[in-house]
Amino acid sequence: MSDKQVNGCSSAKSSSSHCNGNTTQKPEEAPINGKDVRVWCDGCYDMVHFGHANSLRQAKALGDKVIVGIHTDAEITKHKGPPVFTEEERVKMVKGIKWVDEVVLGAPYVTTLEVLDQNNCDFCVHGDDITMTAEGVDTYHLVKSANRYKEVRRTAGVSTTDLVGRMLLLTRNHFRQGSAEYDIEKEGSSNMGQDSAAKSPWTGCSQFLPTTQKIIQFSDGKSPNAGDKIVYVAGAFDLFHVGHLDFLEKASKLGDYLIVGLHTDPVVNSYKGSNYPIMNLHERVLSVLACKFVNEVVIGAPYCVTEELLEHFKIDVVCHGRTPIAMEDGKIDPYAVPKTKAIFELIDSGNEMTTERIVERIISHRLEYERRNQAKEKKEIEAFEALQRQKQTQKAG
Repeated sequence: MSDKQVNGCSSAKSSSSHCNGNTTQKPEEAPINGKDVRVWCDGCYDMVHFGHANSLRQAKALGDKVIVGIHTDAEITKHKGPPVFTEEERVKMVKGIKWVDEVVLGAPYVTTLEVLDQNNCDFCVHGDDITMTAEGVDTYHLVKSANRYKEVRRTAGVSTTDLVGRMLLLTRNHFRQGSAEYDIEKEGSSNMGQDSAAKSPWTGCSQFLPTTQKIIQFSDGKSPNAGDKIVYVAGAFDLFHVGHLDFLEKASKLGDYLIVGLHTDPVVNSYKGSNYPIMNLHERVLSVLACKFVNEVVIGAPYCVTEELLEHFKIDVVCHGRTPIAMEDGKIDPYAVPKTKAIFELIDSGNEMTTERIVERIISHRLEYERRNQAKEKKEIEAFEALQRQKQTQKAG
């Protein structure tokens, strides 16, 4: 293994078995050879979101172990522009994804056969989008030539470029079209999460359509065992980040089964204001479900933790972070019931990262990230057009 390898994470293979045609090769076609099939995935993993997680889920279905190579800050800056998160933050986020077994920092931007061999990997897996170096070279051309490359479907409707674009807008346009009122509940899901400024073939208006199957793929599908101590937390969990991860890890250690309640978009906007949430409810659900510390998610959880909610889920402990708690209607403590029952605990995650801090990072370097997004968009359009020309030439031949 590389001397830069980060300690691996255990992961239940059962939760990655739902491939459902999302790969170019079925799971049962992976080589067996009497040993674990080790799959290599690499990338920037900047602003880790459910699209990254879905790619790693599909990669896990093609083998037994997923080893993730992460590029350094210097390498990303050279080829794409400055990352939003540091390499330490990006490593921590990837380690928190339930389908990841090992993480290696310092992966080369162009994937080589040597890096696969050094990490005992059988093949490399990447999404079906096009990734190129600053010089316009396909970053996977070496492993493709050696037939040690497999593709999985990229998750439509989300990318780091798109999320940065949403923050750069700093408007509510990603929740509405034209002059329509800000009314999440009356909009179709396909309209949610839009960035009207994006034009790239892959990072344009959100095409993400949530389905029950996608939620099943992300869920471990396990109910609490009899006698398990059940922990409940609730919040927005917008732009899922290292602060959330550290908080959920500490919350999970207070019991045996962690349930996360996610507030609806209008509720989040009522206490966050501005253009929050950046990610819509469906996107936030998958982002949280991908976290290895989370067992279950309540979609559209009530803001106030009620007696009925506690009884329904048989909750033993209710937790909240050190961030301020907004009163409902300006006067009702949403945690009054668990406090009365003496089952409420405040958790200090030890991490000061917040969604607002991420937005501040983007806004404070607005021009830098605008240039990065524009360059990425131009490169993707050129690659897309080249691919279309290649297909037309092949048909003509």
